Parts: sequence; structure tokens; C-alpha cells
Amino acid sequence: MNIAPSFPRYRILQFAAVLIAAGGLAWAASAARSGDAAVSVKIDKTPVSATNSPLGASYAPIVKRVAPSVVKVLVTERAKNVPVSELPPMFNDPQLRQFFGIPFDDSQGSPRRGGRTVPQQPQQEGLGSGVIVSADGYVLTNNHVVNGADTIKVSLNDGRELTAKVVGTDPQTDLAVVKIDAKNLPAITFADSDIVEVGDRVLAVGNPFGIGQTVTSGMVSGLGRATMGLDYEDFIQTDAAINPGNSGGALVDAEGRLVGVNTAILSRSGGSQGIGFAIPSNLAHNVMEQLVANGKVVRGYLGVEVQNISPALADEFKLSANNGALVADVVAGGPAAKGGLRGGDVITRFDGKAVTDARKLKLAVANVTPGTKVAAEVVRDGKTLNLDIAISERPGDKVLAQGRGAGRDRGADSSATDDSGTLNGVGVADLDPQARREFDVPAGIRGALVTEVDPTSAAASVGLQPGDVIQEINRQPVKNSADAVKLTEKTETKKTLLRIWNQSGSHYLVVDETAAPGGKS
Repeated sequence: MNIAPSFPRYRILQFAAVLIAAGGLAWAASAARSGDAAVSVKIDKTPVSATNSPLGASYAPIVKRVAPSVVKVLVTERAKNVPVSELPPMFNDPQLRQFFGIPFDDSQGSPRRGGRTVPQQPQQEGLGSGVIVSADGYVLTNNHVVNGADTIKVSLNDGRELTAKVVGTDPQTDLAVVKIDAKNLPAITFADSDIVEVGDRVLAVGNPFGIGQTVTSGMVSGLGRATMGLDYEDFIQTDAAINPGNSGGALVDAEGRLVGVNTAILSRSGGSQGIGFAIPSNLAHNVMEQLVANGKVVRGYLGVEVQNISPALADEFKLSANNGALVADVVAGGPAAKGGLRGGDVITRFDGKAVTDARKLKLAVANVTPGTKVAAEVVRDGKTLNLDIAISERPGDKVLAQGRGAGRDRGADSSATDDSGTLNGVGVADLDPQARREFDVPAGIRGALVTEVDPTSAAASVGLQPGDVIQEINRQPVKNSADAVKLTEKTETKKTLLRIWNQSGSHYLVVDETAAPGGKS
């Protein structure tokens, strides 16, 4: 590869439905605690019988058992007022002030002095559902049902309406626990959602559209769904009709036991189209316990960036299967680094359970009590290793998000060269202070900055973009643009394994020149 640098930047020339949800979705799990649970709940982990199901000609016996445990949740948010002084500058226009009824003279309070307030939002009311989980008044619902509420009323199946107070919320799972002052309530029984199978019959119970308690039937259509792009997702999919107002209601099995908390739908119409999602009961139970006991959810932290293993990555890392989580980056000084994990390792087992993909690993880590030492099985350079890693508490979002800003849409000029080698159509530059500021690259990141990507190139087809930082090429470290150029010159293969960093963290890409439009076979 010949370089003709007319600028301090170089080119690696060889790279010639509408989702309508009832709320946000996420995952969390509880830390183990000694002693009695803070909330006394009923749990039945017996598998559903595949041959002697109680659901015969009628669902009525199951509905009679479950209905008293499902409640209507009515929330009210008061009208919000803001000082006139905080209004946008556009309201200095006298005509706009007159139209909106905003006073201006000093006797009523000048908009610049903030003497008056102006209603900006009328009173809001919302309706959802909830599930009684203990006889002494704890109710499980969705966070989005009660978020921002000034008053919460819970209507019981026997006609009583009671005021509720929020015990705790967890937006990352879209779960919340509220408490009503009542005794001897009909608490639902929890099933073990880990043994639910696709094909199991289920009922969804809630208050859709505010018309009153409604029951719909269906089956488990899928498991382990991750549809919302959040950190922790592990949803049960069902074709039982779920509509607005069902949020926070119960998804129960053929025994009338809670297997999930109804939360969201995929829909083009705003109503049910046969694809609904429920948070698994095990997840809900764990989060509920922590919210009641601690007022928050504490998650385990490993300190790695992981990704799924594609067939191309499995081939590059010489893996026999696509199972496992590929470690793309290890946080310096974190639990994984201290435990001996390295970038390029593939985690195949964690805490005694098989790791099928990156999402499963994240869920497993979140479920570990901080301070616990966990066994991890990894594959490194074709060899299996066993490591012991002490899990710590997950840092706050502010710490995790350091250095992750926006601004990857600006490229830079670079010079043309011949097209021998790999990574055709990709321009790179050194990470000098100006480039770091321009692309918001943290000080600890080393490599070559991608400044240009030909949209027709193989690199573009796998997602490489300007602003990405190439950290490794074919498992070799990249310190600067010169390293990147050298490592892509006159290679024997047209496949290139890249480890890159961008605003989402570090991960691996495989660029296959032969698969690009017009590529050579």
C-alpha cells in the first residue's frame, strides 16, 4: 500500500412497524440477602402440566382465582405552573403575551422579573393495572404507570378504592412497587418464569382502555426477547391481547400463577396486534424485593464491553460455535481486569450457567450480589481457562457514560492511494488533541481515528463510521494512523478483524472485501 500524504490524515485505501409500547423496558435482579424477605409472597415453582392442564372448556375457574389479585391503578398529575421569567424569549412579543394571557405590567408582575406564573400543562390523568403481591398491601406495577404522579388510587376487585404511596421505582426495568393500607388481601402466587416454555397457554388480566377488568387468552409466543435497545431485556412474548391500560397487569399460566407483568406491545394501530411483552415474574420478584428492602436496585458489575459472536467472528477466533460473549474491551482496574479477563476472550460459562450471547451475560452479571466471587469459563486462543472474578457494584450511569458524547458526522480530507491491501475506502488520522475534541474521544483511548468511510465499501457495510477509533487490526494493537496503514498493506487475506471504539464502547468487526459490492472473489 503506497501512501501519498498531502494532509496530516491518511487513507487506508484497501477498503475500496411502528413500535408502540406501554412503557420502557429493562432488566434488573436482586442481591442476595440473609434473613426473611421484606415482602411475604407466595411462590409455586412446579412446572405446568402439559397433559393435565386445568384449562379445559372454560377459563372461568382460573379467572375467578386470579381476578381479585389484579387491580386498577389511577394516577393524577397536577397542572404545572412555571414563572413568567422562565418563559422563552419569544414571549417578549406583546401579541403573543396577549394571546396566551400573560401579564406584562409591573403591577401584575413583569415577565422579566418573574412576578407571575403561567399554567403550562393541564392536569393529567392516567390509567394502568397492578398486581397484589402480598396480603399486607404491596402492589406491583409498571414504573411508567406511576412515574410523575401526584396522587395514586388503587381500585380493588371488591369495589374499594384506596390511596397508594410509592415504595420504590426502577426505570431500568419499568417496574414499581406501591403500597396500600389494607390487610388480608388476595395476593397472587408467583410461578418460576425460568421454566416457562414457548407454547404454554397464558391469560392476560388488566384494565384496558379503562373499561373494567378484562381477561384475554393466548400462548407464550417467544422467550428472551430484547426489542427496546436497553441494557437489560429478557421479555416473554405473548399473543394474548394487551392494550393501553393493561400495563402493570398480570400474565398468568394455566395454574393461575404470575409468569409476567404486562408492559408493552408492538403495534401499527396503537392496539393489540398479537405481539405483547411481559417482564418475567422472576425478574419482577427480585426487583420488588430490593425496592421494598432498599428503595433501589443494586446490580452486579463486571467491567467489560461484550458482543455477540457472528459466524465471521467465530471463524476469525477459531471457535467451534457461535455461543458465548466476546470480550471487546476490559475496563482498567475493574473486576474483570483484576480477575484476568482480556480483550478477545470468549466467556462461555458464568456463575455455573452457560452463556449463549452477550445479553445473557449482562443479565447474569446483574443478578450477582456485589462482593461475590464468581467462576467464569473463557476461551482464549483456542484454550479453555477458568477464572475467579469478584463482582463489584455497578457504577452510576454518569461514570459509565464518561467520554460518550455525540458528534460522529464530520469527516476530513485525505489523500488517495492505490487499492492493494485491505480496508479499501477508509481514511484515518492520528488521535491528536484536536481530533479528540472534534470527535469526543476520551483520553484513555488509543488507536487510529477513522475520518472517512466510502459508503460503498465493505467497511461501511459492517458499520464502520467516521469518528470510530481502530484499536486493533487482526489482533495487533494500533497506536496511530501509521500502524493502521502498515497493518493493512499487502495482506494475504481479504478479511480484516477490527477492534474499534465508538460512542457505544468497544467491539469487534470483520470486514470482508470479497463481500463488498464489486469485491473480488
